Amino acid sequence: MLDALNQARVLPAPKLWRRLSSLPMLSYYNRLFALVLACNVGAIGLEPDLSTMVLINLSLATLVRQQYLINGLFWLATRVPVTWPLWIRCRAAKVYHFGGLHSGGAVAATGWLIAMVGDQVAMHLRAPGSVPPTALWWSVVLLAGLLMMIIMALPWVRGRFHNGFERVHRFAGWGVLLVFWGQTLSALANPLHSGTFWMLVVLTVSIALPWLRLRKVAIDTARPSSHAVIARFSHTTPFTGSSTAISLSPLLEWHSFANIPSPGQPGFRLIISRAGDWTGQFIEQLPAHVWVKGITTAGVANVETLFTSVLYIATGSGIGPVMPHLLAGKVPARLIWSTRSPRKTYGDALVDEILQAQPQALIWDSDELGKPDLVQLAYGAVQAFGVEAVICIANQGVTRRVVQELGARGIPAYGAIWDS
Repeated sequence: MLDALNQARVLPAPKLWRRLSSLPMLSYYNRLFALVLACNVGAIGLEPDLSTMVLINLSLATLVRQQYLINGLFWLATRVPVTWPLWIRCRAAKVYHFGGLHSGGAVAATGWLIAMVGDQVAMHLRAPGSVPPTALWWSVVLLAGLLMMIIMALPWVRGRFHNGFERVHRFAGWGVLLVFWGQTLSALANPLHSGTFWMLVVLTVSIALPWLRLRKVAIDTARPSSHAVIARFSHTTPFTGSSTAISLSPLLEWHSFANIPSPGQPGFRLIISRAGDWTGQFIEQLPAHVWVKGITTAGVANVETLFTSVLYIATGSGIGPVMPHLLAGKVPARLIWSTRSPRKTYGDALVDEILQAQPQALIWDSDELGKPDLVQLAYGAVQAFGVEAVICIANQGVTRRVVQELGARGIPAYGAIWDS
């Protein structure tokens, strides 16, 4: 494979309009975010009820993160047949940018709530007693919770204080829901006849569903190196392209990893690489049990079925999300995997399994060969093998560079976006 790539053409300069359209600020995530805000700005002219607009946007922000809905969105998007024009399939593959709806809804809800609190304060100042003190305090507490969640979700804050972000989102989110319940029940004489009441029921069930499936499961672990652990689960067999969230302290911290089911075999594996305190502790202690909740959830690599062929680019433990697709073989694929000492780090068995599924794979040992130019390698593979799309599973910087540089040259490219 490397010989074929070396014979490929030199990476061309992108056209200006493609370079601009591939900029992160114009991503589908940001377009969906802007669309939600635009719809809310348009609604101002209709003079809607402020509390209703808060609830509508909070409902959007909450429900679009529900695992069943996420799987449904991926299922719907990947129903587009490969016989349809490429430009339609490329846009359907952007389904994983749905987080823009979540962020847009949360920001819009906060904006409407600021307006509502401002209106209540103004009414109170004009006519003391016109607004019940309880209602005003409910609104202030609700606003404080939403502002705290938005601040912690800012990319630079989330990246630096990820555990804090996760806990604030969980506990403040629950608090916001409880406050909304209190505010609603105290204001309604007959809640059963209120749309707000039933919307809150839907949101409560949506949030509770994953926790109703909370369970502690046994795992078997193998530690091929001090950098990685392969954990085997037997309690269920997930679908290809899904992920599972696991925890050692279910109220405090959760981490998602790509499921690796083997065709025809029950159970699945997770590759857990050292990437921080939690993963380091996991590798050192090798727990016999972990907590799982919710259902397995679709990930970005599921968009492969929208294309006649794909090139997978993976670095390090990014091979985890890619491997189940290679084993399933639903779509003709090529693989470029860059990692440090693959056999030493992940074990001979895993590497041999990958090569059995992908004999032509390029496994780049960065300890021996140095860091590769993945954009050049990807472009060479696209030209040499005629693949329709590229899916990159790497760290944030590499993924963004590969997706942006290939997109700027008209090559459909996809990768995780680390949205909030």
